[in-house]
Amino acid sequence: MPDITLLFLLLLATAVGLQGWLAIRQMRYVRAHRDAVPAAFAAHIPLHAHQRAASYTIARERLGLLALAVDTLLLLGWTLGGGIDALDRFWGGFGHGEVLTGTLVLLSAFAISALLELPLRLVRQFGIERHFGFNRMTAGLFISDLLKGALLALLLGGPLLALVLWLMTHGGNEWWLWVWLSWSGFQLLLLWLFPTVIAPLFNKFTPLNDEALRERIDALLQRCGFTSDGVFVMDGSRRSGHGNAYFTGFGRAKRIVFFDTLLAALDARQIEAVLAHELGHFHHHHIRTRLALSLVLSAAALALADWLLAQPVFFTALGVTMPSVHAGLFLFLAVSGSLSILLHPLSAHASRRHEFEADAYAAQVSDAQALIDALVRLYRDNAATLTPDPLHSAVYDSHPPAAVRVAALERLLASGAH
Repeated sequence: MPDITLLFLLLLATAVGLQGWLAIRQMRYVRAHRDAVPAAFAAHIPLHAHQRAASYTIARERLGLLALAVDTLLLLGWTLGGGIDALDRFWGGFGHGEVLTGTLVLLSAFAISALLELPLRLVRQFGIERHFGFNRMTAGLFISDLLKGALLALLLGGPLLALVLWLMTHGGNEWWLWVWLSWSGFQLLLLWLFPTVIAPLFNKFTPLNDEALRERIDALLQRCGFTSDGVFVMDGSRRSGHGNAYFTGFGRAKRIVFFDTLLAALDARQIEAVLAHELGHFHHHHIRTRLALSLVLSAAALALADWLLAQPVFFTALGVTMPSVHAGLFLFLAVSGSLSILLHPLSAHASRRHEFEADAYAAQVSDAQALIDALVRLYRDNAATLTPDPLHSAVYDSHPPAAVRVAALERLLASGAH
């Protein structure tokens, strides 16, 4: 076995082993703390709700372990198992040009992977989510979403893949720079299209018609110096019982979106506080920072891909006997994705810091106690565990653990925040 192949297997085993170990830690920790509500939440969250959240977390982790096994087998099948070579031989037999052949190889590989992972999606949606009372989606809606998503991936991803492969083939030594510019432009295009073109394909968005709440929100936006293209309510209850709120778009086309489930769960002061938290992300330029960091990392990744694809051993060590631009791109995406766990702690830490900053901003411009009340209600309603394993949380969680986050807000409240 070549040394590079052995190195790949060792890195993969390390990444998979780390993820499995963290999942087992999470399940054990949550199970060990399921019979007592943390003191900070005891007055607001009953024991049965806490136990339900523990069971929900454990069920999701178990499914995650199965998904990890499936993803690992798929990776090995596509690489050392000769899957990409097989697709290359199949599509190469039609005599299409290099770019079209490569596009068809990649699209079919992604489609096959999605089909093989479909049973896990069904178990999550119609097994776990339904068992815990969150699923509102019918089989017909699930199929409709699946077909729409596949069509969008084909219409948007197909041309992008073809362009990337053409640039890799004809872009010379600077191909990675041209690909990076194209990818960056594509990301910005999606940000522009999402609110008005893509999202309405899946959900219905209606202007907020609660006049009192709208006046409260307008007053908050005015205090924060924030302008938007409107405040909308999304019919999230068609698919799930989970609640959420988010901003979408950029520039003057920013939209504020509330799930109807969130509006039904929170009162006006709590909704204002949740929105103030989201405004905190814009105040601190978190969205721009994350986008800029994403672009920098993608440039570094493409520069690394440029070097790797020039090494014949990169192909042979990963089971590809017919090196090509599209095979190299697939190998790079697949391998880097499977090893991304090694970067999770850094990104999660940065995200949690942003959440603390957004909470502090919300406490300044709105009501810290209302935000605490809203968070506690959302933790309960969404069955979010109050007792995550600290190490698992440090690696994965984009938001601070419930107890840590609420304690930080209570300190702000004690120091004189609203």
